[in-house]
Amino acid sequence: MLKIDAHQHFWIYDDVRDSWISEEMAVLRADFMPSQLLAELQQHHFDGSVVVQSDQSSEENLFQIKNAKHHDFVKGIVGWVDLQAEDIEDQLSGLTEYDKLKGFRHILQGEKDRALMLKPAFLNGISKLKSFNYTYDVLIFPDQLKFAAELAAKFPDQLFVLDHIAKPDIKGSSIAEWKKDIIALAQHENVYCKVSGIVTEADWANWKDEDFRPYLDVVFETFGIARLMYGSDWPVCLVAASYPQVVGLMEGYTSQLSSDEQALFWGGNATRFYNLK
Repeated sequence: MLKIDAHQHFWIYDDVRDSWISEEMAVLRADFMPSQLLAELQQHHFDGSVVVQSDQSSEENLFQIKNAKHHDFVKGIVGWVDLQAEDIEDQLSGLTEYDKLKGFRHILQGEKDRALMLKPAFLNGISKLKSFNYTYDVLIFPDQLKFAAELAAKFPDQLFVLDHIAKPDIKGSSIAEWKKDIIALAQHENVYCKVSGIVTEADWANWKDEDFRPYLDVVFETFGIARLMYGSDWPVCLVAASYPQVVGLMEGYTSQLSSDEQALFWGGNATRFYNLK
């Protein structure tokens, strides 16, 4: 099986477009491109990665498609498309020429309308994905988990993956409500979960491996090994941890698993979910 980092980003920094990068995240105010990630992947024996959009524009798709074209290790792209557009079906059809474009994501966590994903126009867009074999990455905060479960229930044949285990408040050790809603979401077998982006939800300067165990226990128990995939969230992870630290954290946790289970987590599930070559 391939060993895949199923969640990372590339960008050429723009202080207007990337205004989400706050002062305390200043380490991210730089360019992060494929050649930089390749060194990390090679060091940790990854076969490739899935790059995920960070900007909501058609230009973002073309930027990542170009990166993937020139770097074979980029096995898949999660892009962006306006799912609420009236011509969404035509847009999706036009994108099918790009083999490495595997699915889409909308930054739902940033929407004032917390239930935007359940609005008719958005649902219409989601309804068109399956016919083109596109996946959908669900980027939300814990207060939106209930809406995500409702979304998954409406489209049982559509593949969804929850990004960053829905960003629980690990720094504040808040877990009860998140756990209840994760259990409900995981009951939908069309939903996978990325174990990614967790270091940035902890105390950036003082986290310890054991801080994550209660949350990891929940997702491993509820989703099961066949629906979990590893993602570094590089370079965003750098505000709290180096690439080796992120890998080491999950190597430590998954050391309890069998070799077959580890192969699924570290790449097998991502390969199947995104239909990677």
